[in-house]
Amino acid sequence: FDISAIPVDDRRTFDLITAGKTEGVFQLESGGMRQTLMQMKPERIDDIIAAIALYRPGPMDSIDKFIARKHGREKTVYTIDALRDILDVTYGCIVYQEQVMEMTKSLAGYSLGSADLLRRAMGKKIKEEMKRQRVIFKDGCLKYHNIDEETSMKIFDLMEKFANYGFNKSHAACYAWVCYQTAYLKCHYEKEYMSSLLTSVLDNQSKLGRYMAECIKNGIKNGN
Repeated sequence: FDISAIPVDDRRTFDLITAGKTEGVFQLESGGMRQTLMQMKPERIDDIIAAIALYRPGPMDSIDKFIARKHGREKTVYTIDALRDILDVTYGCIVYQEQVMEMTKSLAGYSLGSADLLRRAMGKKIKEEMKRQRVIFKDGCLKYHNIDEETSMKIFDLMEKFANYGFNKSHAACYAWVCYQTAYLKCHYEKEYMSSLLTSVLDNQSKLGRYMAECIKNGIKNGN
């Protein structure tokens, strides 16, 4: 068995995640995350990446909108059409730090370095720097796309709100791959996986009890 060689599109694994049977699965154990995944119904790794990034204080308010748009219950709309190419993969929602940087580059003419400085200033809530950046962003949006001040400030406010602990996609992707791997193991090698999981938490009575209860619920008993 080679964990690095498992298929990335295993239907049973995605069914397990969609069913919320993720006790013992990396990053997917909490009640809130389970509920999010049950509503999202992941069909590919990219969906798990998005869920990991969305379930953070910054973009969390967009979870319901993302899910509704993913399943066609709500139309995907963009503040301005210039955002379509940047936000189309996330149904018009800001989900990743890279999207914030791309928005500042594309709309306001920031360099990659300047875009990263803005991202960091947003994350650290540096008031004086944010005042300065508002003017730079507003002027850039007007210069490069003739975007009026009201619209540019609306976009800036959305980015600033997201920056309250948003994830970069590469970070979320690494987490999501381990999520998928552990879900795959639980799905296809449940006894071995749960045995290893129990061994790893022998010094944590709370988790030990939870995982033992999960084993009993799924028909796994001592010596079986």
